[in-house]
Formats: sequence, C-alpha cells, structure tokens
Amino acid sequence: MHQASWMNSDLETYRDSVRRFCERELLPNEKRWSAQGQVDREAWLKAGEAGLLCPGISGDYGGGGGNFLHEVVAFSEQVRLLCSGLGNAVHSGIVAHYIENFGTEHQKKRWLPKMATGELVAAIAMTEPGAGSDLQSIRTSAVRDSSHYIVNGAKTYISNGQLADLVCVVAKTDPAAGAKGISIVVVEVESSPGFQRGRALEKIGLHSQDTSELFFHDMRVPCDNLLGHEEGQGFRQLMKELPRERIIAAYCALGAMERAIEETLRFVSTRKVFGASLMEMQNTRFKLAECDTKAKMAGVFLDHCASLEMVGKLDNATAAMAKFWVTDACGQVVDECLQLHGGAGYMVEYPIARLYQNSRINRILAGSNEIMKELIARDLVKREL
Repeated sequence: MHQASWMNSDLETYRDSVRRFCERELLPNEKRWSAQGQVDREAWLKAGEAGLLCPGISGDYGGGGGNFLHEVVAFSEQVRLLCSGLGNAVHSGIVAHYIENFGTEHQKKRWLPKMATGELVAAIAMTEPGAGSDLQSIRTSAVRDSSHYIVNGAKTYISNGQLADLVCVVAKTDPAAGAKGISIVVVEVESSPGFQRGRALEKIGLHSQDTSELFFHDMRVPCDNLLGHEEGQGFRQLMKELPRERIIAAYCALGAMERAIEETLRFVSTRKVFGASLMEMQNTRFKLAECDTKAKMAGVFLDHCASLEMVGKLDNATAAMAKFWVTDACGQVVDECLQLHGGAGYMVEYPIARLYQNSRINRILAGSNEIMKELIARDLVKREL
C-alpha cells in the first residue's frame, strides 16, 4: 500500500479508528444492506458517535476540526474495506463543505452540528434526467414567492436520496441569466411540502449505497434556505468545490486499486496451475508489476494534488488530470486483477468481484472522464493564447 508523504501519527491513529469502526459496524451488515439497497438509519448515528462524520469541518460547528487529509483517510478506507454503503463522501466531503464555505452563519450553526452527529443525513441534487455534466442545462426552477421559493423539477442519481433529511438542490432562480441564474437551495425534507422521493435505483455496483430519484412539485422552501447571501451564486459555488470533490474520487479509486492488488497477491500465491503457483508464472508477475506501478504513480500524483489542496492552490485542470488518470488506471488494475483470479474473479463472494462492480462508476461520477479531458484541453488553449 502506498505510504502517503503527508501521513503522520495523528492520521495513522485516525485511520485505525476508521478501520475499526468499518470492521465492527459496517462490514457485518454489508450483505444485508446490499439486499435492501441502503444502510440502516442507525448507521449514521453510530458513525457520528465514532467521529467519522464531518471530520474536516471546524469544531466551531460540531465537526472534527481536522482537514482534507482526514477526509481522504476516512473515505478511501471505506472503499478499501468494501463497505461503501454509508454515503459519507457526499455527506461530509461535499455537502458539509458547501455549507461551511458558502452558508450564512445561521445556516452553519443550524445544519452542520446535526450533520456531524448523524441526526441529519445530507445529499446534493445536481443531475437531472436531461442534464448531467452540463449544469447550465438544468430545468429545475426556484421562483421567489414572498418569503418562500416555489421549486419545481426532478433530479436523478442522487446519492443518499432515500435517507436524506437535508438536500442541496441546484436550481435556476433566473432562467434568462444562464450560469449566473443558478442557485443552491437547501431543502429540509420534513418541513418542505411538495418534496417527493422517487424509486431507489438499481445499480451495477455500490448496492448498499442508496441512489434515488427526487421530485419537487410546487415545493415551498423558505428564502432563508438559499445557500449564502444572494441568488445566482450556485454555479460559482459548484465550480469552486468540484476540484476537491474530484481529488476525493481519485483517492477512493486508489484505495480500490490497492485492495485489488493485495487480494490478487494472496490469491496467486496459493492458486496452483500445472504444479506451480500462479505467482511463479512470468505473465502473472509482469501483470502485477504493471498494476503496482500504476498504483504507485497514482499515489505520488495524488499526494502532490493533496499538498496543493491543503494550501488552496489546487486548480481545475490538475484536479481533472488526477481524476481521469487515476480512475482510468483503477479500472485497468481491477480488471487485470480479476483476470488473474480466473473463474473465481467472477464470483461475488470474492472481494475482487465486488471491487470490479463498485469501481466502474469512478470514471463517471464527479464529472465523466471525457469532461475531465475537455477541461484539461481548455486549460491548454488558455496557455497557448
């Protein structure tokens, strides 16, 4: 496993606590949660008690008082241990930071402490049936009516959608203004008439993590729930947070890569073919050498990105490079490792099969890898000009 340049004793201790929690509270329930399509609501409260929620949020708002690196440790360890049902990367790594970075003081004090304890489960609703990476094409509207917004529209592929108590809805408050007409409205589900959960969506992988459709029919949301102090800031808020989200996605892919290599090393060392272990065969050794090299290269590049993020210098293009290259490499590594398992690799009882199922989404979430390449290309054009 890659030893990150930034790892220290504090983070090692935190990683151990995350691992113990996952092994004690998440892993034993993973099969049952996969069958029901979501974790038990109680799992969020237990995660809050164990300090897994909002580790990078200020202690002033009930968070763990850590930083980006604590989040990397928590989220990637969950992936590595194959207990991804708790959608904490969205809850703590994305939504909590939108609120802390852009919310009013009242909003921070109102929502973040309950997110840290697990009393509130959070989701962010961007994608629509007809709009994914092109956020300017969203159709969900939020029209001001006195002290409320009237929200109409539909969202899909929403992580934590079935359990969410708090949903950051990306909507158009001024359809004529393009990107400048997009805002984020924070929906408190229990007190928002017109909010409706759709079906829980069946996926190739991540079976224990709920993913849902959401519908808004003349949903009334107080104007005080506009994220920040003014309308039209949603697109800017999204663009500012996306590089961080993409590095988190890449670190999770690295965790999957490392687990795949560990599992395959164990398997090929004991599996006999023609009187010898698979590991003694040159093809196996060369394939694993290639896989391990990719994982090491990914780790070094991500450490560089993490150092930039820690000082506020991570740019869009570099984050896009990391996201697309590491998740592509993850797909290649997991596929090679599954192949080395032979028929066993196709059986879900083996961890490599579940890694294969779960890691495919990495090249799509947080902006597809094709979009990442477009962002890099645009940066190249700017440099040329």
